[in-house]
Amino acid sequence: MMHTHFPKKFVTPFIFLLLLFSSACKKDNPNPETSYDVNQTYNLQNISYGTDNQQKMDVYLPANRNSNTKVFVLIHGGGWSGGDKADFTGLLNTLKTYYPNHAIININYRLASEASPAYPKQINDIQSALTEISLPKYNVSSQFFLFGASAGGHLSLLYSYSFDQDHHVKGICNTVGPSDMTDPNYLNNPLYWSAYNVLVSGGTQNQAGIQAVSPALHVTATSAPTISFYGDSDPLVPSTQMARLHDALNANGVYNQATMYQDAGHGDWDQTQSNDCIAKILVFVNAYFQ
Repeated sequence: MMHTHFPKKFVTPFIFLLLLFSSACKKDNPNPETSYDVNQTYNLQNISYGTDNQQKMDVYLPANRNSNTKVFVLIHGGGWSGGDKADFTGLLNTLKTYYPNHAIININYRLASEASPAYPKQINDIQSALTEISLPKYNVSSQFFLFGASAGGHLSLLYSYSFDQDHHVKGICNTVGPSDMTDPNYLNNPLYWSAYNVLVSGGTQNQAGIQAVSPALHVTATSAPTISFYGDSDPLVPSTQMARLHDALNANGVYNQATMYQDAGHGDWDQTQSNDCIAKILVFVNAYFQ
């Protein structure tokens, strides 16, 4: 069920690269009042972007950065009610290796419950994190590329398509993210009903809310280029979610790529599939975020 915590075997498509580049970030939190020295590299941990204890993010700032330095944004999964930015530490280190001149933020957000649903607070948290990293003291650009897995993929898509009014998001990598909660394969399956209660107030009875949290319904001609990866044997996200998203992108003329891996589950690709995924992501990022 989507509201459960994902098993440890869940990995991002960077699985094999993560094994190579999984060294921990050095704790380096001067947190100055004014600015971080642009000539230095910083690996910052648990930087607050709000008053709640869960509103924390890890930040990588490259040396010699300036107002043109682009920013990767990592948004973890966990069914909106679980997960942690630590799940994406390996991805952060991998991106540092491939794109050492880009900044990176890896965010935690306030976790959801039926008493305190994900929407809109988690979208608000993404906005707050982006507002924080855009402050002059970090000296980076407001050009963002979002990486999201599962619930994080959903949040990446929803934030970009519905709330990024100034089009600061230049691309999205979505791995097994729910895209259309009006899909009968969700709504007609009781296994998923508890996830609706965590996602939106009123759950399945809140039709307007369900539409509001369905990224595929908010695609426009100016939506960010999007690359997605799904598995046709995913027990948590119906395979129909990919077509619903990418049909909408195609209908609006938005550049997109989508891959459905055969006999694959919730992000647990085999080595051949992982290598294919990595290659496609690198080409995509190089095209839209160099």
